[in-house]
Amino acid sequence: MAWRRYPFNSLWNEIDDLRAELENMFQLGSFEGRALPPVGVTDRMLPAMRGEFLVDFREHDNEVIIVADLPGVEKDNVSLQLLNPRTLEILCDRKRGKAEKTGGYYVRERVYGSMHRIVSMPAVVTDEDAKASFKNGVLEVRLKKTRISPKSRIEIE
Repeated sequence: MAWRRYPFNSLWNEIDDLRAELENMFQLGSFEGRALPPVGVTDRMLPAMRGEFLVDFREHDNEVIIVADLPGVEKDNVSLQLLNPRTLEILCDRKRGKAEKTGGYYVRERVYGSMHRIVSMPAVVTDEDAKASFKNGVLEVRLKKTRISPKSRIEIE
């Protein structure tokens, strides 16, 4: 039986090799035959590597409450904007402390720079009477639920 020659086989082999190398570097993917990374490492590092942060939100009576963990961020470096009645944008910037002259790090996991998150609300909200607090690196935003008035028909003359 004659085998067909596939011109892209070497390209796919290179992509597979690169993927395997990246998995080894970041300890991602399946861990068959390898030691597992410490519990929670990938869950903790991936959002930070993508410039994201963890957010909880819930509905309570007539409001939606959003809680975001922003460790190492100062209150003045946080910005909130209601993009539309169902979408909140949270921006923040984690500043690096003064430059350190000595290296000597064994592990350096903390990430510095801008982080951005767009949160989809479980209900329609308004920014009227909105309240936000920031304490010990935890942001809490309270937005009032509202109703969008039903669309009215416009008669054509």
